[in-house]
Amino acid sequence: MTGSDASPSAPSPDPSADPPSFRLAYVPGVTPSKWVRIWNERLPDVPLALHAVTPAEAFGALREGAADAGLVRLPVDGDDLSAIPLYTETTVVVIPKDHLFAEVEEVSAEDLADELVLHPLDDTLGWERPPGRPAFERPATTADAVELVAAGVGLLAVPQSLARLHHRKDLTYRTLDGVPQSRVALSWPAADEAPDLVEEFIGIVRGRTVNSTRGRRAEERKGQKEQKPAKSGKPGAGSRTSGRPAARKGGTGGSARGGRSGKPRRRS
Repeated sequence: MTGSDASPSAPSPDPSADPPSFRLAYVPGVTPSKWVRIWNERLPDVPLALHAVTPAEAFGALREGAADAGLVRLPVDGDDLSAIPLYTETTVVVIPKDHLFAEVEEVSAEDLADELVLHPLDDTLGWERPPGRPAFERPATTADAVELVAAGVGLLAVPQSLARLHHRKDLTYRTLDGVPQSRVALSWPAADEAPDLVEEFIGIVRGRTVNSTRGRRAEERKGQKEQKPAKSGKPGAGSRTSGRPAARKGGTGGSARGGRSGKPRRRS
């Protein structure tokens, strides 16, 4: 058969096409490792690629298609993105180890009234009015603010995960009460129905078991189970395979009377 005789109706698969994958963006402080491990166990044939982004970049990555979903901090920017809250973080104040606050377990917003509190440009707590005295100039990033705290310039209020992320031996932190808290959420581009792989990840972060996940793979497994033929009954367990009646003469009533011949037992 010549090339001109071949039917053009069924194009050959593109060997250069990439296999299905799931791209997950995440902001600083969020640790997706547990969910990634579960993903790899459930969908070993679908690679999960992680993309670290700044809070300012997160929503743009979703809108531009650079990520299929993202672990972000609320609020979500705009109505074109869907989101489900996952958890709320404790807010802490980062202090030098020799600071007076290091002697207590908790600090209130009022306790910071006379302290210089740094408010970086990438802050995610959504203050109406930050506590303490404002610095003359705002640090560009949380990492820059941590360096200033270590230099004795001021204190810093952040979600606990960011305090851990920027841990230093000369700094510590204490729980800060009476202030906003950061909420972490899973977000993806809004649609009438979440894409299959996004739905799979939603099931994982919500703690669904592999059998209760509503994603595409779960539906495929369900269909495969329904197509399996029913197992034949074992001899002696319900209906018999030899064609003989399942019950003795007298039916179920005979067994109730207890006699193998069907005769009633004599009362004593």
